[in-house]
Amino acid sequence: MDDIKLKNKLAAELLGVFVLTFLGAGSILSTSYQAGSMGFPQLVAVALAHGIALAIAVTFAMAISGGHINPAVTIGMFATKRISARNAAFYIAAQIIGAVLAVSMLSLTFPTQLGTSLNWGTPGLANGIGVLQGIAIEGVGTFMLMLSVFGTAVDQRAPKIGGFGIGLMLAAIVMAIGPFTGAAVNPAISIGPAIVSGDFANWFVYWIGPIIGAIAAALIYEYAILDRKTRK
Repeated sequence: MDDIKLKNKLAAELLGVFVLTFLGAGSILSTSYQAGSMGFPQLVAVALAHGIALAIAVTFAMAISGGHINPAVTIGMFATKRISARNAAFYIAAQIIGAVLAVSMLSLTFPTQLGTSLNWGTPGLANGIGVLQGIAIEGVGTFMLMLSVFGTAVDQRAPKIGGFGIGLMLAAIVMAIGPFTGAAVNPAISIGPAIVSGDFANWFVYWIGPIIGAIAAALIYEYAILDRKTRK
């Protein structure tokens, strides 16, 4: 992957996050539009939309940029010395831009009243969920997502299934924690809608939790599970 130019990697990351954000946030808007509220069937639909979108996004970007599609994943890769600080910063910028562009496209194509009523898919904490609980929930969710990244995309012993294992993990995470925090487990897809909608309530929850979870999972897999002989 070293012979691939940085601009190509950034384009892959931007497009990957664009796809994930547009389909993920779009599924939240469309299911609410059809049902009027987010019940269990709608939660499953949103979970599947996020999971499938991430699976495809990771798969098409994997050979180019590594298919991070998530600033927390990029930071986890940096923590294990799999990406330089410079490239990590560029990746994160491209990911955020991709998310903002996706939500901007939603704002141009979806009903305005629907989008503004849901802050264009900006995740938020449910009633009864405090900031520390939110950070912990998002952290645990991202921890599991990062384990799936290492277990299917990083570890050379893993079966060659592209990003589908990662997408399945995200779908399960959304179904498990979605009602409590929105299950962003990805700082880009939380900050993108926030920038467009102007809703920055508890925005830091969706950075602190995922970053801690991703770093913890990356370090554990790197130094406690990964065979040193098979490290990429």
